[in-house]
Amino acid sequence: MTQFRTLRLILGDQLNASHTWYQQKRDDVLYLLAELNQEMTYVRHHKQKVAAFFAAMEAFANGLKQAGHQVLHLDLDATAEYVDLPDLIQKLMSEHGIEQFEYQRPDELRLLNQLRQMPCSLMEYDTEHFFLPFEEFDKYIKPQKHSKLEFFYRKLRKRFDILMNGDEPRGGQWNFDADNRKSFKKADIAQIPEPLLFANPVAPILERLERHEVKTLGTCEEHLLWPVTRAQSKALLQHFCKVCLPKFGHFQDAMTCNSEHSWSLYHSRISFALNAKMLSPQQVLDSAIIAFENDPEIDIAQIEGFVRQILGWREFVRVVYWQNAEYYREANYFNASKSLPSYFWDGDTKMQCMKQSIGQSLDFAYAHHIQRLMITGNFCLLAGIEPSEVDDWYLGIYIDAIEWVEMPNTRGMALFADGGLFASKPYAGSGAYINRMSDYCKSCHYNVKEKVTEDACPFNSLYWHFMNRNRTAFGNNPRMTMPFRNWDKMAQEQQDTILNHADGLLEKLDQL
Repeated sequence: MTQFRTLRLILGDQLNASHTWYQQKRDDVLYLLAELNQEMTYVRHHKQKVAAFFAAMEAFANGLKQAGHQVLHLDLDATAEYVDLPDLIQKLMSEHGIEQFEYQRPDELRLLNQLRQMPCSLMEYDTEHFFLPFEEFDKYIKPQKHSKLEFFYRKLRKRFDILMNGDEPRGGQWNFDADNRKSFKKADIAQIPEPLLFANPVAPILERLERHEVKTLGTCEEHLLWPVTRAQSKALLQHFCKVCLPKFGHFQDAMTCNSEHSWSLYHSRISFALNAKMLSPQQVLDSAIIAFENDPEIDIAQIEGFVRQILGWREFVRVVYWQNAEYYREANYFNASKSLPSYFWDGDTKMQCMKQSIGQSLDFAYAHHIQRLMITGNFCLLAGIEPSEVDDWYLGIYIDAIEWVEMPNTRGMALFADGGLFASKPYAGSGAYINRMSDYCKSCHYNVKEKVTEDACPFNSLYWHFMNRNRTAFGNNPRMTMPFRNWDKMAQEQQDTILNHADGLLEKLDQL
């Protein structure tokens, strides 16, 4: 029997084969990957999310074994006897006579606290994944202080020399967002590309979930469409660079329900692979920029929009999370208190935009950023849904959702529950925005042009109700001046009618 000196833990979102841990083979090091009940129960996860993480962990464990490392991969059957992760670690160390426990710093505060409190000799390592070092966060964002994503993004563009000509941005400007707000015309919909899908067998995983009575969301076939290996992740990245990137930026905010590929569009869908660390952000940007430099169909607006998501938004969210994690858990700026309507669990609603966005999420464990922000997130903001319920739903339903990336987006960007740490104003919108960026409204039960009739779009009156009831909370925010100016132009009778209609909707959210 091999005598191990060190136990090294690999979490399900730490599948980075390039980590320095693996550069040297050591027979006295035992690597541990484990399916754990504690990770199944802190929220109710989508079945595809659980299957994807478990399948990716198994593939990573097998890869390490083939490379000559000593690996212990435990499934739910093998870990059922342990209370939690610390219990498992302590008993394994005792069983194998191991002296040293080592781990890569988790990206979630709950896990970091759990591991740092282990009563044994500890060694903590960086995950070697992100651009910005953990120790430098204070240089960029202060706790409980508002910071602008745009300024953060520019600093990182300069620091890491990405899309730069010396000290100036390529293309002559930092941000091409104004060029990337197109909606789909009929001819555009016919050109939406077929997504690259995989067929990873996950029947044994689904059987384990059933056997251990794990409560999940959504559906999952016996063959999973998501990448679960580094090779598959790289293939998906290359598919995006070749097929989708030429039109990604133009349609990054667009939505449609009139294509069999409405759920995938021109989006990369690499967020699960990135967040599980099967891909690195540097690798992603290098591949995309090489494609841009070699494909004349990819213009600067397309590549800049993608770079901003990876280098700007993703890194920004991470720093905001770690600088404010404890605060975010309780943040509820508007004192929202309503419960999530029942259709968040089955998609059964007459609102076409919500039906499409939620139904897609249940079917694929995926929705793109505008569906999350301006459809489901916007609805929860306007309706006053309690942030912790929204948190749990987003964290559970999406395949790429890990708390570091989910919480700032939910409480900061979607709900403005942080009072403005993340965004300078709430991302609140009426039906007009949804109608402009999608074709959802054309086949909806409700009329997007109406505010107070029986068939009026609920987003319209709920928008004004939200604005009116929270007016004092906005103070003198200059970005809120125009909507309140429009509200004040309305006659008192019209305002009262809109507010009364919205009151009725708020009383029957489950029936919309």
